[in-house]
Amino acid sequence: MQAGKFVASYFDAWNHSDPEAVANHLASDGIYIDMPENIRRTPDELIVTLTEFFGEFPHHYELLGEVLTSHNSIAFQYRVCPIANGGSGEFAAPYCGAEFMTLEGRAAVKITDYYDYPTPTEQNKYAKSGLRSEQMLDYKRQLEKLMIREQAYLRPDLTLPILANAIGCSVNHLSQVINSGFGVSFFDYLNSHRVAHARQLLTELDNQCRAILNVAFSAGFNSNSAFYAAFKKHVGMTPAQFRRKARNQGS
Repeated sequence: MQAGKFVASYFDAWNHSDPEAVANHLASDGIYIDMPENIRRTPDELIVTLTEFFGEFPHHYELLGEVLTSHNSIAFQYRVCPIANGGSGEFAAPYCGAEFMTLEGRAAVKITDYYDYPTPTEQNKYAKSGLRSEQMLDYKRQLEKLMIREQAYLRPDLTLPILANAIGCSVNHLSQVINSGFGVSFFDYLNSHRVAHARQLLTELDNQCRAILNVAFSAGFNSNSAFYAAFKKHVGMTPAQFRRKARNQGS
Protein backbone atom coordinates (compact mmCIF):
# COMPACT_ATOMS: atom_id res chain seq x y z
CA MET A 1 0.00 0.00 0.00
CA GLN A 2 1.26 3.48 -0.85
CA ALA A 3 2.25 5.55 2.16
CA GLY A 4 -0.06 8.43 1.22
CA LYS A 5 -3.11 6.19 0.89
CA PHE A 6 -2.28 4.38 4.12
CA VAL A 7 -2.03 7.64 6.08
CA ALA A 8 -5.18 9.05 4.43
CA SER A 9 -7.11 5.94 5.44
CA TYR A 10 -5.65 6.17 8.95
CA PHE A 11 -6.78 9.81 9.34
CA ASP A 12 -10.19 8.97 7.92
CA ALA A 13 -10.62 6.34 10.66
CA TRP A 14 -9.66 8.88 13.35
CA ASN A 15 -12.00 11.53 11.95
CA HIS A 16 -14.91 9.08 11.85
CA SER A 17 -14.21 8.18 15.51
CA ASP A 18 -13.96 4.52 14.49
CA PRO A 19 -11.67 2.70 16.96
CA GLU A 20 -11.77 -0.62 15.10
CA ALA A 21 -10.87 1.06 11.80
CA VAL A 22 -7.91 2.76 13.49
CA ALA A 23 -6.76 -0.52 15.04
CA ASN A 24 -7.16 -2.32 11.71
CA HIS A 25 -4.16 -0.34 10.44
CA LEU A 26 -2.07 -2.42 12.83
CA ALA A 27 -1.02 -5.99 12.11
CA SER A 28 -2.68 -8.60 14.35
CA ASP A 29 0.50 -8.75 16.43
CA GLY A 30 1.27 -5.07 15.99
CA ILE A 31 1.82 -2.58 18.79
CA TYR A 32 0.76 1.03 19.36
CA ILE A 33 3.20 2.94 21.55
CA ASP A 34 1.88 6.00 23.38
CA MET A 35 5.08 7.84 24.27
CA PRO A 36 3.71 10.52 26.68
CA GLU A 37 1.84 7.87 28.68
CA ASN A 38 4.64 5.30 28.24
CA ILE A 39 2.05 2.63 27.39
CA ARG A 40 2.11 -0.09 24.72
CA ARG A 41 -1.21 -1.31 23.37
CA THR A 42 -2.19 -4.29 21.26
CA PRO A 43 -4.88 -3.78 18.58
CA ASP A 44 -7.61 -5.00 20.97
CA GLU A 45 -6.36 -2.77 23.78
CA LEU A 46 -6.22 0.16 21.36
CA ILE A 47 -9.88 -0.39 20.44
CA VAL A 48 -10.90 -0.19 24.10
CA THR A 49 -8.82 2.95 24.72
CA LEU A 50 -10.04 4.75 21.59
CA THR A 51 -13.69 3.88 22.21
CA GLU A 52 -13.40 5.73 25.52
CA PHE A 53 -11.43 8.59 24.01
CA PHE A 54 -13.79 9.16 21.08
CA GLY A 55 -16.81 9.01 23.39
CA GLU A 56 -15.52 11.71 25.71
CA PHE A 57 -13.25 13.86 23.54
CA PRO A 58 -14.49 14.29 19.94
CA HIS A 59 -11.76 15.89 17.80
CA HIS A 60 -10.82 16.54 14.21
CA TYR A 61 -7.42 15.33 13.00
CA GLU A 62 -5.45 16.90 10.16
CA LEU A 63 -2.13 16.17 8.54
CA LEU A 64 0.63 18.80 8.81
CA GLY A 65 3.09 18.88 5.94
CA GLU A 66 4.11 15.84 3.93
CA VAL A 67 4.28 12.15 4.73
CA LEU A 68 7.93 11.11 4.90
CA THR A 69 8.90 7.60 3.85
CA SER A 70 12.07 5.52 4.09
CA HIS A 71 12.11 1.82 3.17
CA ASN A 72 9.30 0.38 5.34
CA SER A 73 8.89 3.44 7.57
CA ILE A 74 6.45 6.37 7.55
CA ALA A 75 6.63 9.60 9.54
CA PHE A 76 4.23 12.54 9.67
CA GLN A 77 3.03 15.37 11.88
CA TYR A 78 -0.57 16.12 12.77
CA ARG A 79 -2.82 18.62 14.52
CA VAL A 80 -5.81 17.71 16.71
CA CYS A 81 -8.64 20.22 17.09
CA PRO A 82 -11.43 19.66 19.65
CA ILE A 83 -14.94 19.69 18.21
CA ALA A 84 -17.05 22.43 19.78
CA ASN A 85 -19.49 21.44 22.52
CA GLY A 86 -18.33 17.84 22.53
CA GLY A 87 -17.31 15.60 25.39
CA SER A 88 -16.12 16.88 28.72
CA GLY A 89 -13.93 19.60 27.22
CA GLU A 90 -10.78 18.51 29.04
CA PHE A 91 -8.57 19.59 26.12
CA ALA A 92 -9.72 23.11 25.28
CA ALA A 93 -6.98 24.00 22.79
CA PRO A 94 -5.63 22.25 19.69
CA TYR A 95 -2.45 20.24 20.13
CA CYS A 96 0.09 18.71 17.78
CA GLY A 97 1.97 15.47 17.53
CA ALA A 98 4.02 13.18 15.34
CA GLU A 99 3.80 9.50 14.50
CA PHE A 100 6.38 7.04 13.23
CA MET A 101 5.15 3.80 11.66
CA THR A 102 6.94 0.62 10.68
CA LEU A 103 5.03 -1.18 7.95
CA GLU A 104 5.02 -4.82 7.00
CA GLY A 105 2.96 -5.48 3.91
CA ARG A 106 -0.38 -3.67 4.21
CA ALA A 107 -0.30 -3.09 7.97
CA ALA A 108 1.85 -1.43 10.60
CA VAL A 109 3.74 -3.62 13.02
CA LYS A 110 4.57 -0.60 15.17
CA ILE A 111 3.07 2.86 15.56
CA THR A 112 4.92 5.26 17.86
CA ASP A 113 2.93 8.34 18.81
CA TYR A 114 4.44 11.52 20.24
CA TYR A 115 2.22 14.42 21.28
CA ASP A 116 1.94 17.15 23.88
CA TYR A 117 -1.26 18.50 25.42
CA PRO A 118 -2.12 20.18 28.72
CA THR A 119 -3.14 17.79 31.48
CA PRO A 120 -5.13 19.79 34.05
CA THR A 121 -5.41 18.55 37.61
CA GLU A 122 -8.75 17.14 38.73
CA GLN A 123 -9.33 20.28 40.83
CA ASN A 124 -8.70 22.66 37.93
CA LYS A 125 -10.66 20.48 35.52
CA TYR A 126 -13.88 20.94 37.47
CA ALA A 127 -13.17 24.31 39.09
CA LYS A 128 -15.95 26.05 37.14
CA SER A 129 -18.42 23.18 36.89
CA GLY A 130 -20.80 24.61 39.50
CA LEU A 131 -21.71 21.14 40.74
CA ARG A 132 -22.51 21.22 44.46
CA SER A 133 -21.71 18.24 46.69
CA GLU A 134 -25.40 17.50 47.35
CA GLN A 135 -26.09 17.54 43.60
CA MET A 136 -23.22 15.14 43.03
CA LEU A 137 -24.62 12.70 45.60
CA ASP A 138 -28.07 12.92 44.02
CA TYR A 139 -26.71 12.31 40.51
CA LYS A 140 -24.59 9.48 41.85
CA ARG A 141 -27.65 7.79 43.39
CA GLN A 142 -29.62 8.20 40.16
CA LEU A 143 -26.72 6.81 38.16
CA GLU A 144 -26.41 3.74 40.36
CA LYS A 145 -30.17 3.16 40.09
CA LEU A 146 -30.00 3.26 36.30
CA MET A 147 -26.99 0.99 36.14
CA ILE A 148 -27.84 -1.55 38.86
CA ARG A 149 -31.63 -1.72 39.01
CA GLU A 150 -32.45 -0.89 35.39
CA GLN A 151 -29.26 -2.34 33.88
CA ALA A 152 -28.76 0.58 31.50
CA TYR A 153 -25.29 -0.78 30.69
CA LEU A 154 -26.92 -3.53 28.59
CA ARG A 155 -27.65 -0.94 25.90
CA PRO A 156 -24.84 -1.36 23.34
CA ASP A 157 -25.32 2.25 22.19
CA LEU A 158 -25.09 3.74 25.68
CA THR A 159 -22.99 6.90 25.73
CA LEU A 160 -22.21 9.59 28.26
CA PRO A 161 -24.69 12.07 26.66
CA ILE A 162 -27.49 9.44 26.62
CA LEU A 163 -26.90 8.63 30.29
CA ALA A 164 -26.71 12.32 31.23
CA ASN A 165 -30.02 12.94 29.48
CA ALA A 166 -31.64 10.05 31.37
CA ILE A 167 -30.45 11.49 34.68
CA GLY A 168 -31.30 15.06 33.75
CA CYS A 169 -27.86 16.61 34.11
CA SER A 170 -25.19 17.96 31.80
CA VAL A 171 -22.53 15.75 30.21
CA ASN A 172 -19.82 17.65 32.09
CA HIS A 173 -21.54 17.12 35.44
CA LEU A 174 -22.04 13.40 34.85
CA SER A 175 -18.41 13.07 33.79
CA GLN A 176 -17.43 14.77 37.06
CA VAL A 177 -19.70 12.46 39.07
CA ILE A 178 -18.06 9.37 37.56
CA ASN A 179 -14.48 10.69 37.57
CA SER A 180 -14.58 12.17 41.08
CA GLY A 181 -17.30 10.06 42.67
CA PHE A 182 -16.07 6.66 41.48
CA GLY A 183 -12.46 7.45 40.61
CA VAL A 184 -12.71 6.03 37.08
CA SER A 185 -13.51 7.16 33.56
CA PHE A 186 -16.99 6.72 32.11
CA PHE A 187 -15.77 3.91 29.88
CA ASP A 188 -14.19 1.95 32.74
CA TYR A 189 -17.29 2.51 34.86
CA LEU A 190 -19.54 1.23 32.06
CA ASN A 191 -17.34 -1.76 31.28
CA SER A 192 -17.07 -2.77 34.94
CA HIS A 193 -20.84 -3.31 34.98
CA ARG A 194 -20.83 -5.10 31.63
CA VAL A 195 -17.98 -7.37 32.66
CA ALA A 196 -19.70 -8.19 35.96
CA HIS A 197 -22.83 -9.17 34.01
CA ALA A 198 -20.76 -11.28 31.61
CA ARG A 199 -19.10 -13.06 34.53
CA GLN A 200 -22.50 -13.96 35.89
CA LEU A 201 -23.61 -15.35 32.52
CA LEU A 202 -20.41 -17.36 32.16
CA THR A 203 -20.91 -19.07 35.53
CA GLU A 204 -24.59 -19.97 35.05
CA LEU A 205 -25.21 -23.62 34.15
CA ASP A 206 -27.71 -22.68 31.46
CA ASN A 207 -25.01 -20.68 29.69
CA GLN A 208 -22.14 -23.16 29.94
CA CYS A 209 -22.40 -24.04 26.23
CA ARG A 210 -23.30 -20.56 25.10
CA ALA A 211 -20.94 -18.95 22.59
CA ILE A 212 -18.70 -16.35 24.16
CA LEU A 213 -19.61 -13.87 21.43
CA ASN A 214 -23.27 -14.18 22.42
CA VAL A 215 -22.30 -13.52 26.04
CA ALA A 216 -20.48 -10.38 24.91
CA PHE A 217 -23.54 -9.06 23.06
CA SER A 218 -25.85 -9.99 25.95
CA ALA A 219 -23.68 -7.95 28.32
CA GLY A 220 -23.89 -4.81 26.16
CA PHE A 221 -20.64 -5.03 24.18
CA ASN A 222 -20.91 -4.47 20.45
CA SER A 223 -17.67 -6.14 19.40
CA ASN A 224 -15.86 -9.31 20.41
CA SER A 225 -12.45 -7.63 20.53
CA ALA A 226 -13.65 -4.87 22.87
CA PHE A 227 -15.25 -7.50 25.13
CA TYR A 228 -12.10 -9.61 25.35
CA ALA A 229 -9.86 -6.62 26.06
CA ALA A 230 -12.20 -5.18 28.72
CA PHE A 231 -12.79 -8.58 30.36
CA LYS A 232 -9.07 -9.28 30.61
CA LYS A 233 -8.44 -5.80 32.02
CA HIS A 234 -11.06 -6.16 34.77
CA VAL A 235 -10.75 -9.88 35.53
CA GLY A 236 -7.13 -10.66 34.68
CA MET A 237 -7.98 -13.53 32.31
CA THR A 238 -9.90 -14.11 29.10
CA PRO A 239 -13.61 -15.04 29.16
CA ALA A 240 -12.79 -18.60 28.05
CA GLN A 241 -10.22 -19.00 30.83
CA PHE A 242 -12.71 -17.64 33.36
CA ARG A 243 -15.42 -20.07 32.23
CA ARG A 244 -13.05 -23.04 32.39
CA LYS A 245 -12.02 -22.03 35.91
CA ALA A 246 -15.66 -21.69 36.95
CA ARG A 247 -16.45 -25.12 35.54
CA ASN A 248 -13.54 -26.72 37.36
CA GLN A 249 -14.55 -25.12 40.64
CA GLY A 250 -18.12 -26.28 40.21
CA SER A 251 -17.28 -29.89 39.37
